[in-house]
Amino acid sequence: MAKSFRHPSFPTIFAILLVAFLFFYVSANILRVAKYWVSTNPSVSSPHLNLSIIFFNPEYKDELLSVLRSASMADRTVILTTLNETWAGPGSVIDLFLQSFRLGEGTERLLTHLVVVAVDRNAFDRCKSIHPHCYFLTTPASGVEFAAEKRLVTADHYLSFSRRRIAFLLTVLELGYNFVFTDADVMWLRNPFPHFSLDHDITSACEIYMGNPEDINNRADGGFNFVKSNARSIDLYRYWYMSSFLHPGADDLSVFEMIKKDRFVEEIGLEIKYLDTTYFGGFCEPSKDMSKVCTIHANCCIGMENKLHDIRLILKDWKKFMGTALSVKEKRLNVSTSPWRAPNRCKSW
Repeated sequence: MAKSFRHPSFPTIFAILLVAFLFFYVSANILRVAKYWVSTNPSVSSPHLNLSIIFFNPEYKDELLSVLRSASMADRTVILTTLNETWAGPGSVIDLFLQSFRLGEGTERLLTHLVVVAVDRNAFDRCKSIHPHCYFLTTPASGVEFAAEKRLVTADHYLSFSRRRIAFLLTVLELGYNFVFTDADVMWLRNPFPHFSLDHDITSACEIYMGNPEDINNRADGGFNFVKSNARSIDLYRYWYMSSFLHPGADDLSVFEMIKKDRFVEEIGLEIKYLDTTYFGGFCEPSKDMSKVCTIHANCCIGMENKLHDIRLILKDWKKFMGTALSVKEKRLNVSTSPWRAPNRCKSW
């Protein structure tokens, strides 16, 4: 008696299609990651690995290209930040972020190169009312938006947003643009570009700085980095995106900390430079020298009101320092051991 034909199961079909899709779009190293992911997660359905979000359709790419071109520096570098509804209201994080550029030394002119990437309609509408370069980021396949803070503090929505951000930044690199990514709660007090390395693929701020800018044990601050568009950085972001599925429950920075020592990253020759917290501090590890500080990140902080309170303290202390009737030399000699009143309400994790 002839054996009846048995249709392959959906997970099997999905696995075959996924591997075939990746064969045409990613490197052999990423394909190995995808194959491993499929073999260890055969029952996961397609919405959990929606690779279409990496590859925008032409109309989305055209729209993005238009914004990037209008904001780009001569060397094809842009400054990028993301914005959701919670951080977009009047007097909220975005207003303090833009104010820091206007108060900083040599930073106001950099606003012409800043692209605010809004992740929901309310944030996009607010951006258009206060800044010339705005981009509305949604997932083309599903129209997903990431609006309220409550969504970003639930595991599923936050991890979806983290992966979406990696995919978006990958697209920017693939389009040939270098970028400075900055969270909107990073205060720009001096021009950071002189500290970026052209000999490294990624220049990253630190949550914890070990004293050596090339020490891989420095803990990166995912809220501030400069990335050059080249084959190595593109491979890294592809690998980072795929690896996020191999570490369920981990956010994008945690995944980066796990993969930066992987053999794959070593094989592609990726070079990372870490920035001294003397110049690029945060609430995790504050800078203590106002004469050197470039940026301050309001990280290691729980609660929006606490964050806003301490950011305002930072800007007030900076204005007082800059308004003091002292010469540059005198200011450098007059820096106290504890120049900032923040973190005050924000406490380390």
